[in-house]
Amino acid sequence: MLFVDQSAKKQIEEVRLKEGYGTDFFVRVSVTSGGCSGLTYNMDFDNNLKDDDQVFEDNGEKIVTDLRSVLYLYNTTLKFSGGLEGKGFHFENPNATRTCACGESFAI
Repeated sequence: MLFVDQSAKKQIEEVRLKEGYGTDFFVRVSVTSGGCSGLTYNMDFDNNLKDDDQVFEDNGEKIVTDLRSVLYLYNTTLKFSGGLEGKGFHFENPNATRTCACGESFAI
């Protein structure tokens, strides 16, 4: 299961409206090799489901990930923090054993 907190939901809605994505677009999240800790999060809007996609809905948002990435993302919460000290979108991943200082990569 993937979760979306209220701050991320609000920001997703704002970006969707600003960028002109229709309601048929969902958030695609994946994990790839890279970054200073070994694995990196990727996030984008998409409207094409693939055969091995795993679909989750939380807080009114559809989150889609591939079968391999769901193993790294299980029980992860997508969050957003803004303002001067904000990081933008970030992932609270209980599976990560370490993260880099920028918060964009992690290790399991």
